[in-house]
Amino acid sequence: MGLKHIQKYIYPFVTRRFADDDVVFINYGYEEDPPMGLALDADDEPNRYCIQLYHSTATQADDLRGKRVLEVGCGHGGGASYLTRTLQPASYTGLDLNSAGIAFCQKRHNLPGLKFVQGDAEKLPFPDESFDAVINIESSVHYPHFPVFLTEVARVLSPGGHFLYADSRLTDGFAAWDEALANGPLRMLSQREINAEVVRGLEKNAQHTQDVIDRHVPGLVRGLTRAQGSWVLRTLQTGRMSYRMYCFVKD
Repeated sequence: MGLKHIQKYIYPFVTRRFADDDVVFINYGYEEDPPMGLALDADDEPNRYCIQLYHSTATQADDLRGKRVLEVGCGHGGGASYLTRTLQPASYTGLDLNSAGIAFCQKRHNLPGLKFVQGDAEKLPFPDESFDAVINIESSVHYPHFPVFLTEVARVLSPGGHFLYADSRLTDGFAAWDEALANGPLRMLSQREINAEVVRGLEKNAQHTQDVIDRHVPGLVRGLTRAQGSWVLRTLQTGRMSYRMYCFVKD
């Protein structure tokens, strides 16, 4: 199923189900060994493992303090809120195709310099060279034309700007993913596989995730949701899925 169908049907459903429970993260988790020990406010602590994925991705390159930042695929805005509060960019724009999710973000996250926009990752509604950094976490796997997205990222980045990126692909998608990134308009500075860290984060966050599912997912679907979570863990552990973190620069 492509991005348009997922955004049109599944993500708005998730937003409607989880918004009342103030679920602000819908991405996988991340934990290192030894643990990161990231200092968090009490309100952020329940989302530690999702936050650590955002923090690790966003801090790969230059300090974002005073920078113009765009996040493509901002989900429910938890990462945007955390990075705005802690890394202090000059501005932070979260974009998502899910209009229900954007409405939730606009109501939930009220911070100076932070705004949310509904839009398409393959047709970014911004002028050329509008941002100093673009962040994309666990979203691009759904894009119908991933190379088009990379071209759009390069277009809206200022020279010297960074693309801070984390996502996964199944085995049959590795070759196309590698080819698109290698032939794209941005220069790769770093890459690493983070399967072990994501598995660790998922395991440590499992009870919190299950509590949310039990409260909001209908009983008939709950078993399928649990099976999906187990499948993700198995595919990461066996290497049939590769979760990677990248840093690119626009020359």
